[in-house]
Amino acid sequence: MKILVLGSGAGGGFPQWNCQCRQCAAFRSGRIAAPPRTQSSVAVSADGLSWVLVNASPDISQQIRDNPALHPRGGPRDTPIKAVVLTDSQLENVAGLLSLRESAGLEVYTTPIVFEDLTADLPLLGVLESYCAVRWHMLPVAGAARGAEFEIAGFADLAFCAVAVPGATPPHARQRGEVVGGSIALQIEDRRNGQRFFYSPALAAVGEPELEWLRGADCVMVDGTFWHEHELSEAGLSPLTASQLGHLPQRGHDGRAGMLDVLSKVAAPRKILTAVNNSNPILDEQGSQRRALAAHGIEVAHDGMVIEL
Repeated sequence: MKILVLGSGAGGGFPQWNCQCRQCAAFRSGRIAAPPRTQSSVAVSADGLSWVLVNASPDISQQIRDNPALHPRGGPRDTPIKAVVLTDSQLENVAGLLSLRESAGLEVYTTPIVFEDLTADLPLLGVLESYCAVRWHMLPVAGAARGAEFEIAGFADLAFCAVAVPGATPPHARQRGEVVGGSIALQIEDRRNGQRFFYSPALAAVGEPELEWLRGADCVMVDGTFWHEHELSEAGLSPLTASQLGHLPQRGHDGRAGMLDVLSKVAAPRKILTAVNNSNPILDEQGSQRRALAAHGIEVAHDGMVIEL
């Protein structure tokens, strides 16, 4: 299985276009060892030829241009992207669908609540149907059903499983509060060698069910949005905390374990943080926070990162 990190930043990317926080300012003046990041997304393939896109960020056009594996190969209109799986309906994960409107057709995999969001509250799928065929494949994660195995046509060597995880409701969503299926993680298994990839770019908490999924993976790529709970307020960016925005910060607080504590219980050979916010000091490759991650065997995803399992 091949995993291509198309984007590794949180909403807005890095540097964010209107942000003058310490790190964005340092990037623009060349005072920080940190590459730019587009908004988070990955593509997964069994053979390096056909790809499943997981989330469609607003930066998808640039991400496709930057990654030759996703370039057209034959015919006047062609793409190796054969399906799109959405982990939620947050703008940074779905707005890029509009940039795919020239497709002959889009195979979109979502849970019922995400489909509802994208046809009612944020009707992207209805708009897209004016340009191309959109075929919705339901991931039955809702109510008491907190997980669902599924197949994607053309990817017989990969087994997919959608898992409900704690997450925040998008501001545009009519149904507020945590809803089963509003935020999912994906486990993708290569049937040929048994290797498993667990992807959860947004993760508000890790209980025993989530920990079991993490422990069952050979590579985990999870929420790296914030370093600590009050990061945004200390940077003067927002009064909201990491928890209020639906993210488990790397550093624990008020007796609550952080992502560093969680990943210390996971034996996966590859443990990677993604969807890193512009305020997070782990962006600085020479900073003390990066050294702390390295001491725990944790990597930070970067745009263009390639993983083979």
